[in-house]
Amino acid sequence: MPHPRKKRRRELKKVPRSTATLEEFDRRSCPEGLVTRRQLRERGLCPGGQGPVAVLRCKYCAYRPDQSCNHPTRAWLYRLDLARPKRVPTMAQEWALDRAMAARSTCPECKRRYYFCLPLRTQGSCDPCARGYEPSPDTYFASTAPVIHRLAA
Repeated sequence: MPHPRKKRRRELKKVPRSTATLEEFDRRSCPEGLVTRRQLRERGLCPGGQGPVAVLRCKYCAYRPDQSCNHPTRAWLYRLDLARPKRVPTMAQEWALDRAMAARSTCPECKRRYYFCLPLRTQGSCDPCARGYEPSPDTYFASTAPVIHRLAA
């Protein structure tokens, strides 16, 4: 019987804050004009090819002001004036995505299109077809028309 893998704690390098490559800000002390990726997304923007200009330190590093934050919970800060609007997909791209999702969520046996992806690679069909029971009507599109395209995006 194989031994369970033990999780190894990542060794964090202690870097002095003065030699950090990017400027670092503690939470609630970030200057105007610098925002995180999530804040850009809420405003309908993307970084637009610019790299991060600063680091938003994690909560743990607020207690270590002399060291640089290199935890995975830190956030990158981007300049708001260089951000661009998000790209909007064309109708052809949405149709292509819908066809791909329809292939993953349509059962080949009963031809129902579900709201989730089916285990077609391992099981070959939906659970109701494989196990022989009637699916709940709130799990699939209740249309009697053949599954063509229904834009999911």
